[in-house]
Amino acid sequence: MKRTITSVPMIALILVCATTVGAQVPNLFVTSESCMACHNGLVTPAGEDVSIGVGWRGSMMANAARDPYWHAAVRRETMVHPTASAAIQNECSACHMPMARFQANAEGHRGEVFSHLPLSHGDDFATDGVSCSVCHQIQDENLGERSSFTAGFGLDTTTPEGERQIFGPYEVDAGRMSLMRSASRFQPAKGDHIQSSEVCATCHTLFTHTLDADGEVVGELPEQVPYLEWKHSSFAGVRSCQSCHMPVIEGEMAISSVLGVSREEVSRHVFRGGNILMPRILNAHRQELAVQALPQELQTTAQQSAKNLQTAAASVSLVNTGISNDTLRTEVVITNLAGHKLPSAYPSRRTWIHFVVSDASGQIVFESGGLNPDGSIRGNDNDTRSSRYETHHQTIDHPEQVQIYEAIMGEPDGTVTTVLLSAITYLKDNRLLPAGFDKTTAEEAVAVHGSAEADDDFVGGRDRVGYVVDVSGAEGPFIVDAELIYQPIGYRWAHNLGDQEAEEIERFIGYYEEMADSSSVVLASAKAISE
Repeated sequence: MKRTITSVPMIALILVCATTVGAQVPNLFVTSESCMACHNGLVTPAGEDVSIGVGWRGSMMANAARDPYWHAAVRRETMVHPTASAAIQNECSACHMPMARFQANAEGHRGEVFSHLPLSHGDDFATDGVSCSVCHQIQDENLGERSSFTAGFGLDTTTPEGERQIFGPYEVDAGRMSLMRSASRFQPAKGDHIQSSEVCATCHTLFTHTLDADGEVVGELPEQVPYLEWKHSSFAGVRSCQSCHMPVIEGEMAISSVLGVSREEVSRHVFRGGNILMPRILNAHRQELAVQALPQELQTTAQQSAKNLQTAAASVSLVNTGISNDTLRTEVVITNLAGHKLPSAYPSRRTWIHFVVSDASGQIVFESGGLNPDGSIRGNDNDTRSSRYETHHQTIDHPEQVQIYEAIMGEPDGTVTTVLLSAITYLKDNRLLPAGFDKTTAEEAVAVHGSAEADDDFVGGRDRVGYVVDVSGAEGPFIVDAELIYQPIGYRWAHNLGDQEAEEIERFIGYYEEMADSSSVVLASAKAISE
C-alpha cells in the first residue's frame, strides 16, 4: 500500500530523495537534467522557444537555492536566534533546497543551508532548487489544508524506484509511458491537481514561529499567504495561480521533443512573478552564485515578469481634479488587478504612489513618494528611521507624506522589525486588496492592520487617496502625474540585514547598493491637466 508523509511547521519532513544513500532508502528525486533531455527544444509554430527546461532554468524556482537575499536573510535569522539555528535551516531549506533537505531528513538529519554554500556543481540536489521532480510528485491528498502549508505536501515514500508516479495534466499512452520511465525512472500519470492553486500553496503559504531571546516559541506569524488572500477574493474558483504565473501557450503543441504529441493549453514554465530584481543580480554575479541558466534565460524571466507587472497588476486613475482658492485637489484611485494582495508574498515587497504636480513651466510644485538612488523613498518614516513606519493615509497634503502599500511587522512588545522569527504580528498591512475581498470578514491570517482598517475608501479591489496641494504663487495650467511603483526588496529589508556581520549579508547589501537605483518598476500611471 502506498504511504505518504506530510509536514507541519517546524517539524522535519521525514522524506527521502535520490542520492547515493544505502539501499534501504528508496530514491525519490532526480535532477532536472533527466527531464530536460526530452522537454527542451520546444518551439511554437511562430518560432518562439517555449522549452520547459529552458523556461524553468531561468526562473526563481530553479534558482531558489542561489538567491543571495535568501542566504543573507537566513544567516541573519540564525544569528539573532542562535539556539534555533538548526531548526531555522531545516525549515528554510524545505522550499529553497527541497531535495537536499529531504535527503538529510531521510538519513536522520535536519536540513542545512550553509553547509551547501558556496554552491557547487557537484552538490546537485542543493543547486537544483525547486526542481521538476519535486512539484510533479506532490500527491493529491491534503492539498489546501493547513497541514499542507509550509512545505507540508505529501510524497509517496514507499513505492520502488521506476514505479513511482509523477503527475502531469495529460494522459500518456503506453509507449510514451515506457519511454519516460526509462529516461526519468518515474511512471507518468494524469493528475488534475497539478494545475490547482493548492499545489502552489504548499510552499507559498508560510507560517513562521515567533521566537523569544532563548529560542522558545511564543507565537506565530502568517509570513506570506497569497493563497489565503486568493481564497478570500472573487478570483477563487475562477482563476488559478497558474493561469497568471504559468500562462498557457496559444494553440496546440508538443511538450516533448522526443515522440511528442500535440497538447492543448500547455503551461509556460517561466514562472513570471514579482521578483524582478533577483534575476538581474544572478546574471551580474553568475560565477559567485554558481548560476547555470544562460544570460538570456534570466533576462527573459526578468522581462516577462516586468511585463506582467506592468500590464496585469494594477491601474491608476485621477478623478475629481480641480482648483479652487489656489488649492488643487484630486483623488488617485488605485485598482488591484491581481488575485491576491498587491504586493503579496514575502513582506519585503512594497508599492507606493509617486505623485507630482508641475506648473506651466515644468517646475515641480509638489511631489510625494519620489525614489532616491539608494532605493529609499523620500518622506517615508521607515526608510528614515527603522523604528518608525509610514501610516496609511486617506488624504495627503504635505511632501513628507507618502502612500505606501506594505506589511510592517512587529515584535511582541510592538517594536518594528524585519526579523521574521522575532515578529508576531503586523503593525500595518494596507497592501491593496484583491477584488471581492471583504476586510470585515477576513480571517486573521489575511486581515488588514492599522488605520487602513477604518478607511472606507480602502476596499476589495481598490483604494482612493485624496491629494491637496497649495498652488498659490505658481502659474497654471498644472500637470498632475500619479504612478504606482513596485519594489520587491524595500530599503529597510536590505539594509537592516547589516545589524549582523556575516559574509552573506555583506555580499547581498553590496549587490543591492549596486542596483538600488533600478530596483523598482512602474506598474501603472495616470495624468491630468488642471487650469
